[in-house]
Amino acid sequence: MNIVVLSRNPGLYSTKRLLEAIEQRGHHGRVIDHLNCDIIMDDEGPSIFYEGESLEDVDAIIPRIGASVTFYGSAVVRQFEMMKVFSAVDSLAITRSRDKLRSLQILSRSGVGMPKTAFTNFSREENKILKHIGEAPVVIKLLEGTQGLGVVLAETNKAAKSVIEAFDSLKTRVILQEFIKEAGGADIRIFIVDGEVVGAMKRQGAEGEFRSNLHRGGNATVVKLSRSEKATALKAAKSMGLAIAGVDLLQSKRGPMVLEVNSSPGLEGIEAATGEDIASKIVEYIEKSLKKDRLPKDRIKA
Repeated sequence: MNIVVLSRNPGLYSTKRLLEAIEQRGHHGRVIDHLNCDIIMDDEGPSIFYEGESLEDVDAIIPRIGASVTFYGSAVVRQFEMMKVFSAVDSLAITRSRDKLRSLQILSRSGVGMPKTAFTNFSREENKILKHIGEAPVVIKLLEGTQGLGVVLAETNKAAKSVIEAFDSLKTRVILQEFIKEAGGADIRIFIVDGEVVGAMKRQGAEGEFRSNLHRGGNATVVKLSRSEKATALKAAKSMGLAIAGVDLLQSKRGPMVLEVNSSPGLEGIEAATGEDIASKIVEYIEKSLKKDRLPKDRIKA
């Protein structure tokens, strides 16, 4: 098979590992920068040109779309889908997961455990919106934030009001979320491939840091999941329509709570913590999907 990894940087750990797994399993792999793809639409049907070359004979793609280029990256993925090329991650699921507000609405509808979250257009009514969350501390998040950036912990209601006012003055939208103190600055990243948990790690934030992101100096260790944690993660990924996902959970007194569902989860931390060859599991998923002829007319979405 000819499998393309859509990635802007062939030197990234995740990109290199996927390429290695593709080659080791006897396929031909290629890395293509999705931002350098031209999407062509005419009466001959959809096509994609990359550096002047028409991309043909592609059997499958593995999207590694960065948050800052979601719009164009998902358009490229969608074009491949229109060309009946199998995508390991659905274009619609990518756009769902990258819209923080929309993804939280979907998770809420699915009934998975999650921290109480509020979003309002009436930012001058801080007292009213804070009542929906409860007493401080409260977490305030930018809708566009990634990797722990744009996340603030307000220790008091007064501090929360000040932060909300500051973001409002910049015409920046935020969501408010209850702070789960008992999580202790840690969360669990659960890696899912094709409806199965293939790895899980507990990420502990650096001392004095409430964010557990490895990019913020946290550390990761392998963790054994409870039945409810596994079920919650699988339900969250399914609700988002993601066959490949990184689900972030908090451990709380009320049970596991979903923070986020990531459509392009990194491989470095999870493979190092668990020792699992997750890159190969992704390629196995593609093999199985194409073997079952799930090329999908039903997955082609406008």
